[in-house]
Amino acid sequence: MSQKLVYDGLQSCPYLPGQVARMPLYRQLAPLSLDQADRRFANAERRVGTCLYRTSCPTCSACEGLRIPVADFRPSKSQRRVAKKWRDQGRVEIGPVSFDEEKLDLFNRHKLERGLSETDEGMDPLGYIGWLVHSCMLTVEMRYFFDDELVGIGILDLGRHAASSVYFYFDPDRGDLSPGTFSALEEIDFCARTGRAHLYLGLYVAECRQLSYKARFHPHERLHDGDWRRFERA
Repeated sequence: MSQKLVYDGLQSCPYLPGQVARMPLYRQLAPLSLDQADRRFANAERRVGTCLYRTSCPTCSACEGLRIPVADFRPSKSQRRVAKKWRDQGRVEIGPVSFDEEKLDLFNRHKLERGLSETDEGMDPLGYIGWLVHSCMLTVEMRYFFDDELVGIGILDLGRHAASSVYFYFDPDRGDLSPGTFSALEEIDFCARTGRAHLYLGLYVAECRQLSYKARFHPHERLHDGDWRRFERA
């Protein structure tokens, strides 16, 4: 057995109020190969530390995996404007995932100041390392700087033919830079430069503001009833 079930309970849905969620969580007992990672991405599985999960909710099917076919992607006018903001003063560094107090502080500011945490307590070092640094697959970290100041961190899992965006957090005082949009553009560009066909942006839920923005990248494909369906720009 290459994985072990560690949790399979019902819980309040983190995306839609009043819904019940089921997200079976499986710890991976050995690192996944690049080809194995690609298969898990294509099944809309998400990673938390060394575990993978896929939504399997009893009364709702609103969650859909969403991916970008890299070769076909064309940025919109607004996305090109975001890229232009970063052109002269921004830079991105790519390397192994690591932990330090500056990243933890930025992570907690992102969570707490943007109202994304259910409590008033921030993540501690062990929680950050367990969720974002420890991994069951090849993972890289993308560090975003503007005027030489660290303003964002993106965590990206890699397969042979695709990549999966795990999490992105940023300085809540720099929302003027549209860092979330820029990070997705950079991840798409990374896939293009490394010969990867798809970027998986995680789950899409039409009625959830934190997830619905992903549909602004065109063309994209969503996993519905076991099939990846393509959506062009209207």
